[in-house]
Amino acid sequence: MKITIIGGGLAGCEAALQLAKRGIQTDLYEMRPEKTTGAHSTEYLAEFVCSNSLGSNDVYSASGLLKQELRFMDSFLIKFADECSVPAGNALAVDRTLFAQKVTAAIKENPNINLINKEITDIPTDTPVIIASGPLTSESLTQKIMEFTGRDNLYFFDAIAPVIEKDSIDFNKAFWANRYNKGEDAAYINCPMIKEEYEIFYEKLINSPTIELKEFEKGAKFFESCMPVEVMAKRGKDTLRFGPLKPVGLTDPRTNIENYAVIQLRQDNKAATLYNMVGFQTNLKWGAQKELIHCIPGLENAAIVRFGVMHRNTFIFSPFVLAPTMQARIRKTLFFAGQITGVEGYTESIATGLLAGINAARFLENRELLTLPSITMLGGLCSYITHMEHKNFQPINSNWGLLEPPVKQKDKKLRHKMLAERALDYFAGIELLNQN
Repeated sequence: MKITIIGGGLAGCEAALQLAKRGIQTDLYEMRPEKTTGAHSTEYLAEFVCSNSLGSNDVYSASGLLKQELRFMDSFLIKFADECSVPAGNALAVDRTLFAQKVTAAIKENPNINLINKEITDIPTDTPVIIASGPLTSESLTQKIMEFTGRDNLYFFDAIAPVIEKDSIDFNKAFWANRYNKGEDAAYINCPMIKEEYEIFYEKLINSPTIELKEFEKGAKFFESCMPVEVMAKRGKDTLRFGPLKPVGLTDPRTNIENYAVIQLRQDNKAATLYNMVGFQTNLKWGAQKELIHCIPGLENAAIVRFGVMHRNTFIFSPFVLAPTMQARIRKTLFFAGQITGVEGYTESIATGLLAGINAARFLENRELLTLPSITMLGGLCSYITHMEHKNFQPINSNWGLLEPPVKQKDKKLRHKMLAERALDYFAGIELLNQN
């Protein structure tokens, strides 16, 4: 039995080590250092490009719960991260070089893994494959993925919008309504502004600092449909009022008033716990985003589970392409893992690599593939990115809104504690390691 993995990042390395642990021979292809990406700076595998932090280690945080689930599932890279950790308060941060060196050594020293530093320009058909090539997939391989998925199922977004927890929205100010009352049930949350409030918001928006693009991202084309809101605003003071913030057809049912401007939020997950800000793609610095969002009526105390970002990000439309097992729906010998699936974050990339590795091994052994329930963070994440009813799919990282069914508890800390303990009880109860 043999399998090919494309990409030596976090997801690809975790998948390779999971397969090797199960005695399966793996060819791991990594194009660096033969071909660089413009983002990486070393020749090591599993290099941390931006931050060196994997997020909170608190098990009662979404990111911390995901890491604890990965420890239950015997993740190699989380173990290496723990071994290479540096002081970072409650977060798990690593010595980048030491971590990458440790992962590279583990790959090179494993007799079941054959590391090949070469660019793959096509999807192999002679062996099962895991594609874990990341958001900076080479142009030639990107073209082949487009041919496989269909051009409409590969996305290049320069900007994405923030996502807000519904429970943090003040409905004394916000109201439910569809534009022109179309549809049976009101599906949009609307945050209205009078003229004075809009003018304060507008001035803050156009004067807020933006994140500087990396050199390899400069020159990226803005698509009109995902134009950063701050770029659109600079076209004219009323541009937003005739665009994503237009109030026309949105009458507040409590007052029968059509406001000066309205920011809409649209349901982002099946459990209706997360809502994204419609037409609010942005590249503002995260501190500026938080300040701007908190000046919007109804969002003064908004819990932001994902900030808006702008960068080159190649990812497949996983709801159409993948099953929750990370297996392609139309080609059973093909799996995807990492950021190319539409997950964001280092931990999330490791997690999908682990699941793809486990399920690729099960596939080769003619065993049932592992599907985790949505009461777990990894199960919720995989369910979210592969849910076929998605109409506006965009990348996301771990957050409490992914877990189903939601726990009814007003106290947020207690609710998160209950969700985390429910997930960990599941892993403790099924003896997952013996099933892998």
